[in-house]
Amino acid sequence: MIIVTGAAGFIGSNIVAALNDRGINDVVLCDWLLSDLRWQNLRKRAFTDFVFPEDLPRWLEGRSCVEAIIHMGAISSTKVRDGDEIMRKNFLFTLSLIDWCAKTNASLIYASSAATYGDGESGFVDDISFDALRKLRPLNLYGWSKHQIDLLVAHRRRSGGALPQKCIGLKFFNVYGQNEYHKGDMASVVCKMFETARRGETVNLFESCREGVPHGGQRRDFIYVDDVVSTVLWCLDAMATVDVFNIGTGEARSFAEMTQALFAAVGKEPAVQYSPMPDILRDRYQYFTQASTARFRAAGYAAPFNSLEQGVMHYVHNYLSREDRYR
Repeated sequence: MIIVTGAAGFIGSNIVAALNDRGINDVVLCDWLLSDLRWQNLRKRAFTDFVFPEDLPRWLEGRSCVEAIIHMGAISSTKVRDGDEIMRKNFLFTLSLIDWCAKTNASLIYASSAATYGDGESGFVDDISFDALRKLRPLNLYGWSKHQIDLLVAHRRRSGGALPQKCIGLKFFNVYGQNEYHKGDMASVVCKMFETARRGETVNLFESCREGVPHGGQRRDFIYVDDVVSTVLWCLDAMATVDVFNIGTGEARSFAEMTQALFAAVGKEPAVQYSPMPDILRDRYQYFTQASTARFRAAGYAAPFNSLEQGVMHYVHNYLSREDRYR
């Protein structure tokens, strides 16, 4: 049995789909469905049980048949201001899963984030040592909550504290792809601007507020969700280890390049305008992210990643352009 938290969400639902594709149907989904149509992310899926997050600790009592928990559930908005809610749902809930997996010897693969790196001043190397992690300064509550889990794992790893034999944190960089439609403002540029670009109209990007960075020149490590799922399944299959890995392509690309890839995918000439960045983001905005992938490659992950152009083209032609956009 495999439990997937955040199962109705963007990455979680793609993981459930991939497990089903492997013939694994003994999957327990943990999430809230809410009223934003995210249930459609699961419309084609098979699973054996559904548990609301607040009920999961009680549901786990006495269970001995769980092979692994793939923990994708979290408040993922970088704009959230409620620190208590972030602490309850992102830190304390994850901590309870770490402790339970340590007691039962179930594997735990959990979502961390590139947001833990803050402005990138300390680099983007996925060093799990406690001292290295202590140098990072996340810019928002979301990144801070993920960082605190990484720190806790690193501390227990160093001190011999209770951890699952397999406890792998994955620092996802900028993920885009199918099943992100419910994310609203937190959806990718490709998702939000597809219809506008398909009509050949002008899309809007944020202006740059940093000297030396042109408008649209803010660069991120964009990674297609199919590649992310591939890394999660690899970790599920891999030998037991306690570690934290970057999950990105290793190549930073600009938002301007992403919009160019989108217009190319829909067969239109690029048309872009720029507007001021909202005040809520101005002081907490990452202008550059680029995953160091050397440690993950050294651990044995050998599959190539889609380029930005390949990923956008696949997303547009296989999902966004179709009547049924869901995996």
